[in-house]
Amino acid sequence: MLSRAVAVINGKGGVGKTSLTANLSGLIAAAGYRVLAIDLDPQGNLARDLGYKNTPENDDGLALFSAVTTGQQLRPVTGVRDGLDVVCGGGRIAEMVGALHSRTARGVATATAVRDAVAPIAENYDLLLIDCPPGEQQLQQMALTAAEFALIPTKSDSASLDGLVKVAELFGAVRATTNPDLQLLGVVLFGIGASAKRIAQDARAAVARDLGTADLVFDARIRHVEGAAVNTRDLGRLVHEIEAELPQAQKTRLAALRSRRAGGKHRADDDGGAPRLAASASGLAEDYAALAQEVTTRIAAMSGVTA
Repeated sequence: MLSRAVAVINGKGGVGKTSLTANLSGLIAAAGYRVLAIDLDPQGNLARDLGYKNTPENDDGLALFSAVTTGQQLRPVTGVRDGLDVVCGGGRIAEMVGALHSRTARGVATATAVRDAVAPIAENYDLLLIDCPPGEQQLQQMALTAAEFALIPTKSDSASLDGLVKVAELFGAVRATTNPDLQLLGVVLFGIGASAKRIAQDARAAVARDLGTADLVFDARIRHVEGAAVNTRDLGRLVHEIEAELPQAQKTRLAALRSRRAGGKHRADDDGGAPRLAASASGLAEDYAALAQEVTTRIAAMSGVTA
């Protein structure tokens, strides 16, 4: 088990795992912590959210593939943000799974593969966040075997809550076999606005039914804001970074509109190429900031490490 490692996991896709990993990583690093984000998803979407998708540093998962299959020293991409390093995901992660399947056929245990690859560098960081894929149980098992904590995001729909149940079952199996020290950090309600009180209450009741208690649900929840969500992935910026740009973005857009009006142009959508930043990013940034505070406080309480 890697101390202060958190597996962000659900058995269903589209419930916010990558968004949570990216934004919590960036916020906590901005607060002065040393953070390592590990992308275990063959789709590699963490690269989009953090803005390194089309850069030479994006190795499509090669570093982790090599560390797991050949024992090479794991070398993260450094300085993705101040204090934030990344182990890339992508297509080579799928190849890694194939290689591990062949080891399993030969009777070689593979559950500890990711833990063993990351362990030599883990002490360089205050926090490790692992973005887990929804459908590959072997990768999920490796993530939970490596982690000290599991963080489960869920939406309010029945499919998302079913995914939570699947994770709970895998969580129990991992604790019974490869990682008896694994703890459930909590459940994050994702895509549920602050005003949707009935929906949030129903989701909490479902968590209590499936996990035995609603106390595991974080008070902070992440609202659904389509404009801000599109901005983050298209621009490769985190929500709090977009929030910081909003005043200047508004000034730039107004100046462009005044210039076009003075020149006799009336196309309000002609902004000279400036990105349209969603003003709603401000509220979403508040959600993530509140959650980051709760997450770090709860980790400190559960692990005895000062937050």
